[in-house]
Amino acid sequence: MKIQYIVALIVLVIAAVALAIHLRSRRVSSGPVVHVENGFVFTVHAPYKNVAPLFGAHEERAWGGPDWNPHFLYPQPARDIAGEVFSVAHGHTRSTWVNTAFDLESGHVQYVYVVPDAQAVLIDIHLHEDSPSSTTAKVVYQRTALTAGFNSHVTELGEKDATSANEWQTAIESYLDAHSMK
Repeated sequence: MKIQYIVALIVLVIAAVALAIHLRSRRVSSGPVVHVENGFVFTVHAPYKNVAPLFGAHEERAWGGPDWNPHFLYPQPARDIAGEVFSVAHGHTRSTWVNTAFDLESGHVQYVYVVPDAQAVLIDIHLHEDSPSSTTAKVVYQRTALTAGFNSHVTELGEKDATSANEWQTAIESYLDAHSMK
C-alpha cells in the first residue's frame, strides 16, 4: 500500500511538472517574433458621407461578410464610437478589439486587437474625399506575433493584407449599389 502511495505521488508530481512546463511554453516565446506592416489603397466610387461610416465595426457588418459579426461589450446598444470594445470569433478563439480612433470628420479610424497567444494587430485607416462622388481609403496593418510559433502565420496574413484592396472595394461598392447609396 505504501509503495502504491509513493508511485501515485511520483506520477502526480511528474504530471504537475509537465503541465507547468507546457503552460509556461505557451506564454513565453521561444525566439524572436515577427512584426510586419502592409497596406493598400483603394477608391470607392461613392460620396464620403456614405462610405466613411462603413469603416466602423458595427456598420462593417453590412459589407464585411458572414464571418464579421462583432460582439459589442461597449457601448450598449452597439454603435460606432471611439473607444468601442468588442470581440470577434476566430475559429476556436476570440480576439478582443478596441477602436482607438473614430473621427469621421478628419477621416481617421483605427483599431487594435489581440488574438491571445497569437498576434497583436493595429489597423490604421485614413479616408479622403476625392470628389463629391469618390472616396479613397488607405488601410495599413501592423501585425506582431506574440510567440515565435506564430511567426509564419503573421507573415502570411501580412502578405494577404497587402492584396486586400480589391476585395474591400468590391464589397463596399456592392453594398452601396444594393442600397442605392452611390
